[in-house]
Amino acid sequence: MLYDDTIVAVATPPGEGGIGVVRFSGPQALPILQLIFRPSRAGSWRSYRVRHGHVVDGAGVPLDEALAVFFRGPRSFTAEDVAEISCHGGPLVLARTLELTLAEGARPAEPGEFTMRAFINGRIDLAQAEATLDVIQARTNANLRMAQAQLNGWLSNELAALRELLLGPLAYVTALIDFPEDEVEASDVAEPLGAALAHVERLLASADQGIIYRQGARVALVGLPNAGKSSLLNALLRADRAIVTPVPGTTRDTLEETANIHGIPVVLIDTAGITETEDVVERIGVERSRNALAQADLVLLIHDSTQPFGLEERAIAAQAAGRSLILVQNKIDALAPLATSQLDGTPVSALDGQGLERLREQIAAALLGGVSSGDGQMITNPRHRDALRQVAEHLRDAIDGRARNLPPDLLAVDLTGALAALGAITGEGVGDDLLAAIFSRFCIGK
Repeated sequence: MLYDDTIVAVATPPGEGGIGVVRFSGPQALPILQLIFRPSRAGSWRSYRVRHGHVVDGAGVPLDEALAVFFRGPRSFTAEDVAEISCHGGPLVLARTLELTLAEGARPAEPGEFTMRAFINGRIDLAQAEATLDVIQARTNANLRMAQAQLNGWLSNELAALRELLLGPLAYVTALIDFPEDEVEASDVAEPLGAALAHVERLLASADQGIIYRQGARVALVGLPNAGKSSLLNALLRADRAIVTPVPGTTRDTLEETANIHGIPVVLIDTAGITETEDVVERIGVERSRNALAQADLVLLIHDSTQPFGLEERAIAAQAAGRSLILVQNKIDALAPLATSQLDGTPVSALDGQGLERLREQIAAALLGGVSSGDGQMITNPRHRDALRQVAEHLRDAIDGRARNLPPDLLAVDLTGALAALGAITGEGVGDDLLAAIFSRFCIGK
């Protein structure tokens, strides 16, 4: 796939702002820039130098005061000639500037097309392209750290090392296939295959946790009416988001808000109290609470510690069977210290904040299994995890086949499959359908 046209888009979010950026990339980037931008000082365009001037229409009438910069390919984001105009961020100014570039021969960019061109032109691989989107969408510092590590090439380097481990064994078994009558010097393929499998398993070890860091998790706050679920939601959010009253059953519907809990974007779901009721509206709320419980990655069963733990709460806990559950003993501010120390579960007070940091730690530990984000070098993309699982499966089959002295052509099939699965992560040999699906998730202008 080759691009011989020039694309343009507004690269900043819609709406009013101090600055808006119009970006264009392709062979006509500089000629278009020279037609629609008049520098304040005469002189030739030099790459990476910002120039002050005005955006002008076809008649030379100034539209807006602006700054412009030109990046000569291949030393640009797309590896093509790229120009950017930073003008005032009003919707009309940006729309008019965009229209001027279109009138001079550019075409509107598709979502993600700038990054697609960077990938097609070899500026970045597919894993780095996906990391570009992750940087934009990062919701916590841990998200951002992981996305930047992948964008900087740590995963690409790991996969390149894996590829090198596999090329030698594949070359050896291919020689055995192609020259069956010749004496091929014996080579021990078991060692590099074992090293490659260990490498893949190390990458996969924290993949599920890395995906949680990237995609977040759903945590349902459930319990009886008036257990303090909404108060606890507000306390964890550090904001008054849910309505709180002394009246049992105040919450009639589910309420979702996202909190940053030890680097994990956690969707906290406040639910209606789960209890038997004849109230039609309350029954709908209870049913939605049960649905939220069934779909949650983690359940917080909120209990009013001043009351006995009854049959209804045991029934709620039974509904959470098979899911991680933390029993939260709320309202300990109303208990004596000795009584608090004898409670089962995690004692907290949504009122004065006692125990909340410990609860946050337990939520993170339950979701991550104790794995820390560390230096950010974790598999965070489900597509990458699934591809690495395929690599591991092929390697296990190859190791098993070698131990059983299977024909070299069968070993070649497994090694070729492993390399193809690695290539699917970095973009080697992937189809246009997959590329379209990945880049369609990007915003226009990126």
